[in-house]
Amino acid sequence: MIVDSHQHFWSLDAPWFDWPTPDLAAIYRDYAPADLAPEIEAAGVSGTVLVQAAPHLAETHYLLDIAQRTPFVGAVVGWVDLERSDQVDELNRLAEHPKFRGIRPMLQAIPDTEWMLRPDLEPCLTAAEELGLTFDALVKPPHLEALAAFADRYPNLPIVVDHGAKPEIARGADGFRDWAPQIAALARRPQVFCKLSGLLTEAGDRTADDDLRPFAEHLIETFGPERLMWGSDWPVLDLAAPYAQWFATVQRFVAPLSDGEQSSILGETARRFYRF
Repeated sequence: MIVDSHQHFWSLDAPWFDWPTPDLAAIYRDYAPADLAPEIEAAGVSGTVLVQAAPHLAETHYLLDIAQRTPFVGAVVGWVDLERSDQVDELNRLAEHPKFRGIRPMLQAIPDTEWMLRPDLEPCLTAAEELGLTFDALVKPPHLEALAAFADRYPNLPIVVDHGAKPEIARGADGFRDWAPQIAALARRPQVFCKLSGLLTEAGDRTADDDLRPFAEHLIETFGPERLMWGSDWPVLDLAAPYAQWFATVQRFVAPLSDGEQSSILGETARRFYRF
């Protein structure tokens, strides 16, 4: 089973919509299941994880409505306001939905890289642990030290690092050096997983396999196939390459692995993590 662990839908007319902006012309339009269906069919993808793109609870309910009528969407990762203790009740309600699996605060957009460690988040995060929900960490390299402390504080909360923590691939060896030790340290926490996704949009002009391979191989080595999952980050991916191109690139990167290890990265890890 091939699973795309990270994709989005959005509508420009939605009241919560504020990204992408018009300057990102390649993706400034509506995206719905009918747009993704031919892409995943061509790639042999059986299921996807639909991830929030706006910090609004209304969008989470919108995505759950889509998932309910879209068979290939196996899981939804939504958003709640973690700073509000009354959102514990909302988490309990969301957890009753058959496809709701986790939460994603938009950490990369919060100036305070240690925001996730704030004490007032504890009621919601403890509730997420108790409900068996997951936590998508949308972070960049400056967040990794705090994320390690966060993982230690909530050892029963399954965490997945989106897009490999967005290493600065466009900076080449400098970007690798600034990112690699910290992501390796984070990977020592057994409840922390990672998505092999989003690399092309961080690569600038360095999009050749030889440019991307050191980053992909480092993620494979540090997390192992059992805690690494492929994702497209579609349609954001369209800023850099077509769906099929990124999938083919990942297939080349995992080709030296055993069949079982390839199956883990391309689907089984995501299926287990998000409880398809």
